[in-house]
Amino acid sequence: MAASDSSQYDEILIESSTNKNRTIDLRPGVQAIEYYEDVFSPTITVKLLITTTGNVIDGKGVYQGLPLRGGERVSIKIRGNSDNNPGLDFSENGKQLYVSSITNVIKSDNQESFVLNLCSREAITNETSRVPIKFPTSSPISGSAEKIIKEYLVSSKNIDIDPTSNKYGFIGNMKKPFTLLTWLASKGVPDVSGDGTAGYFFYETQKGYHFRSVDKLITQKPAATYNSTEIADSENDQDFQILNHVTTRNNNLLEKLRLGQFSTQRSYFNPLTFAFTHPEKGTFKLEDYAGKSKNLGEKFKMPPIREGESITLGDIPSRMVTGVVDIGTIEKDVSTEENADPFKYQSQAIMRYNIMFTQTMTITIPSNTKLVAGDVIRCLFPATTVNKKKEFDTDISGLYMIKELCHHFDTEGSYTSMKLIRDTFGQYGTNNKES
Repeated sequence: MAASDSSQYDEILIESSTNKNRTIDLRPGVQAIEYYEDVFSPTITVKLLITTTGNVIDGKGVYQGLPLRGGERVSIKIRGNSDNNPGLDFSENGKQLYVSSITNVIKSDNQESFVLNLCSREAITNETSRVPIKFPTSSPISGSAEKIIKEYLVSSKNIDIDPTSNKYGFIGNMKKPFTLLTWLASKGVPDVSGDGTAGYFFYETQKGYHFRSVDKLITQKPAATYNSTEIADSENDQDFQILNHVTTRNNNLLEKLRLGQFSTQRSYFNPLTFAFTHPEKGTFKLEDYAGKSKNLGEKFKMPPIREGESITLGDIPSRMVTGVVDIGTIEKDVSTEENADPFKYQSQAIMRYNIMFTQTMTITIPSNTKLVAGDVIRCLFPATTVNKKKEFDTDISGLYMIKELCHHFDTEGSYTSMKLIRDTFGQYGTNNKES
């Protein structure tokens, strides 16, 4: 079978939230399933399009017979349709999904249809949990993130964390776990010897929770290679063809200048000395981190400030970043120790997050449930040319990171659509060699 063929549903069970002995097999009524992951989302989500008759349980449909009220537990197991496509399994204890809402309800005398919107159990726990404790200044950010996931989300799922080199003390202040985890991600600096830049993602995939450095994500080995249908060599490649693709963004220069991607002027007030700290370190330039930050393509080339000028946009700050240095606010006794140095992460994180969206592209491929958000894949696109010889476009071909994906299943077939992002152009670069 091909990866684009329809998949078999081994299990789709929904359990009543009010009557644990009442369980319904939804498989006969499932019209389509869409499963979502996103490196910007702390929870996975699923949409089930259901159509049933009015005589499923006790002479009623699922909507009234179960009844559907939200919070129902759903077990899903989708069998893979090829060696390259193992399917999805959310049937084991701790991995089941829960109904967060019921939408698009359409009812008639003998038929009903609706959409079940599902989320992970931790997403519900997040809404009823608060973090009240203080995290000491000696606590690494990665350690605090792990503690929040285990103790406040009460999650037994696999946790994949890149250790951080910087420490940060803070008070939970009764905030929700997801709020704190995404906030901490923007402050993390990877624990590597003089290498790497600030910026983490906190997100969930079918493999569990991830608190990952952007730099370490983009230096992963490619999970797969996909060819555009115009340059696929044979039918053997059909599971790894790009069925369609659209470039949705190609370097929004004005937005990058507003956000301060190339250069920022930093000024932080010290409440202890009533002075602005480190004036000699005030200017941040992207090019100063060219040897530290990783990239998916060639080295980023700075545009000139004006035609014929040697000065580039990276030499003149386009954004002012100000703040107050955190000194002694977390310690019980009088302390002049600096809690966290914003020079080490704030401008770096601004640069890293924004440069990752230099190029964005959406593609559709035959279903591949091995892929997860955060993976790197290699995409090969054809060059626009009058030559009959098939050639790769060396600018847009290369490595991309999966920002978000959707595995779609219905009676007609199985497909995966993805939003891909990358920081620079070019098929190969100093940090990106063909293996």
